[in-house]
Amino acid sequence: MGEDTYWKAEIETMDRSDLDALVDERVRSTVRYAAEHSPFYRKWFAAHAIDPLSVTCHEDLLELPIVSGQTIRDNQPPLMDEFAFRSADWADVYTIHETSGTSGVPKSFFLTWDDWTRYAEKYARAFTMEGLTAGDRLVVCASYGMNVGANTMTLAAHDMGLSVIPEGKCTFPVRVITSYRPTAIVGSVFKLLRLARRLDAGGIAPRDSGVRRLVIGGESFAEEARAYLEEVWGCPVYNTYGSTEGTMCGECRVKTGLHCPEDLVHVDLYDPSLGRFVRDGEDGRLVLTTLIPPGGKTGTLLINYDTEDWSRVVDRGTCACGRTHMKIHPPWREAESVLLHGCSLNRMEIEGAVFQPEHMKSITGEYEAFIYGDENETTVRVSMECTDPSGIDRTSIKNSFLNALFSERSDLQEIYEDGQIAIIFNFTPPGGLELASIRGRPKRLVDRR
Repeated sequence: MGEDTYWKAEIETMDRSDLDALVDERVRSTVRYAAEHSPFYRKWFAAHAIDPLSVTCHEDLLELPIVSGQTIRDNQPPLMDEFAFRSADWADVYTIHETSGTSGVPKSFFLTWDDWTRYAEKYARAFTMEGLTAGDRLVVCASYGMNVGANTMTLAAHDMGLSVIPEGKCTFPVRVITSYRPTAIVGSVFKLLRLARRLDAGGIAPRDSGVRRLVIGGESFAEEARAYLEEVWGCPVYNTYGSTEGTMCGECRVKTGLHCPEDLVHVDLYDPSLGRFVRDGEDGRLVLTTLIPPGGKTGTLLINYDTEDWSRVVDRGTCACGRTHMKIHPPWREAESVLLHGCSLNRMEIEGAVFQPEHMKSITGEYEAFIYGDENETTVRVSMECTDPSGIDRTSIKNSFLNALFSERSDLQEIYEDGQIAIIFNFTPPGGLELASIRGRPKRLVDRR
């Protein structure tokens, strides 16, 4: 990647003091918009004795209560007749979207055309910092429909002068690669690894396919998985973090965190166990606030919304890429963690232990983990898919996995050595994992206790 380019240089490289002033202006505009247009927040302000005019800067948001996803569900059908979070007239609602509903009834979101342009701008900034330029041909392997991501990525690509191949899934025929010669693909780690195997089977080396950029969206992943994907495809792999709620952060060439578009969405971090917002460098749940410029409109406005995704602020200084917007650690989902005798274990920690480079010629990277047992003893069963289970060095793979898992988790190693948890391994042929028979996005860490 050559000289750094920007989608909106004057915003993305803005001096920190000027950026903070812009954010404060939009916080004031957003809170006043909420008081005028959001049925939920009008009642919320009154219930908590909040004067909207008293919220004048982003620090004031730290004094306001947290709003959860369940709060949204509680304020929409079927529990209520109306959608209390809808903050625009129906005539201004351009599209209606829903979250996946994996953690309950889908949350409903209403987007005005202003929302669409802001969402697209966030993706345009991310794609630009990841090296995509006019003339690139982009395969979008994200679902079109009630989810907002693929649609707004497509609008961003249009604004950038990219050609979009809107496949929606990564199971498209290999001829799409040979015929249209895409230069970039958006998808998940495992979709792109499976695509690489299909290319190999068709006699096409992924690194010779003409693809110059891979963009991961829709799921968190371990750095070890990224490194392997880059090796297989022979090109850079960039991370993005997006949601129907409008986060959309992107990773620049430096790859030391995701830049948040601070002028479009405000992010704080909160630790519910401590009951407070955390300092930079500390882990917390991402709490976002929609930022609306004066005169703008939004279909669903959120103030202090708890995403239930964890992260930490990496840096607020000027990045080597020239951007001044803060960087956060790639978020991880709380729903993908389990508690083992007082120790939290996240899916990405298991994934990182699976993707040990010395064994990636024996295993495909596909894995799943199940937790069994009771309060006395717990069993973690890790299954890995292999190209040929009969010809692998099982002992070496097990030892590499455990060494990687315990390298930064002495607490897990202690309860393992004390016999409170047992870790057993299962090796399957291609297609032998339980998740292989599940449609949609499968859970790779499942608690069956």
